[in-house]
Amino acid sequence: MRKTIWTTLAVILIFLVWYLVADRKTPFTGNARVKAIATQIVPQVTGTVTEVLVENGQVVSAGDILVRIDSRPYEIQRSKAEADLETATQEVGASSAEVSAAQAKLARAQSDLDTMRIQTERVFALEKKGLIAVSKADDARGQLAESEANYENAKADLEKAKQRLGDDGIENPKIQRALAALADAELNLEWTELRAPATGVISNLLIAPGTYARSGQDLLTFLDATDVWVEAYFTENNLGRASVGSPVDVVLDMHPGQIVPGVIESFSSAVSLSGGDEPGQLASPPSTKGFLREPERFPVRIVLPGYEAGNAEDDLRFQLNGQADVIMYLSDNSLLNMVGRAYIRLVSILSYAY
Repeated sequence: MRKTIWTTLAVILIFLVWYLVADRKTPFTGNARVKAIATQIVPQVTGTVTEVLVENGQVVSAGDILVRIDSRPYEIQRSKAEADLETATQEVGASSAEVSAAQAKLARAQSDLDTMRIQTERVFALEKKGLIAVSKADDARGQLAESEANYENAKADLEKAKQRLGDDGIENPKIQRALAALADAELNLEWTELRAPATGVISNLLIAPGTYARSGQDLLTFLDATDVWVEAYFTENNLGRASVGSPVDVVLDMHPGQIVPGVIESFSSAVSLSGGDEPGQLASPPSTKGFLREPERFPVRIVLPGYEAGNAEDDLRFQLNGQADVIMYLSDNSLLNMVGRAYIRLVSILSYAY
């Protein structure tokens, strides 16, 4: 009996020491979620939806048209603006046809450039995280440069057309108002087509042709599939040795049995004790209760280099707010790291059952 008691106490002591050391050098948490940027697609103009070109859950590419709003009122507005410009220019003895065409070309170039800037900013952000190949970022830079050149050319063509009106014509207040009205009409007409800001997924589609779209009100929910990360909540005593770039292993509940390598991208320096995760507010971890006080948990953002969530050929799929398990390797201790890898392997196998 004495030998059994001492053996049991020795085993308990070994596990206690391992737990205390591992909690600092190979911390583990099952409190993790898959995160992505959810963007509300908001129309800039008001009108009846005439076409819905996507389905719920459909993967779309950057720039794809998602929804068309009835453009007839805005085509009429453009025609009226063109007529007003023609009237104004006739009053000063000039021609407006070339200016109208140049204005339309500039509006299109501006819209294309704005879309390209949004897309490339996302690509550059992914490049900094090491989530995409450098060649793809270089392609994005080339496309952005091309769009900027097209915009500058369109702007130059408009200036040439204005110069042909003559100094007196361009300085005429009626022509200035007519040109501004035409630019506004061209922009409104462009806005009747809602486009995808990046490669992503349409979620919770609740509209159909005939829906009345109001300017400034949410119409679609778009999930950016190119910028996906895992947000893991670790206790404060887990994070003393953690740093940006530390390696981790992730098990996604959606892919049981598969271990995905990742790295720590950033830390959140504060959490909210109440409230929700909303833009402009602090992160709010799930509350936990028990007999003993549990240390506060802070979110750690983890990226998965080598995996592109928007790549249709990738067998690894992500679900926003899907659950995950995460273990961090914060030292060079081979024994602790080996035990940690064995433990996360066991967790990945058990995830088949729960």
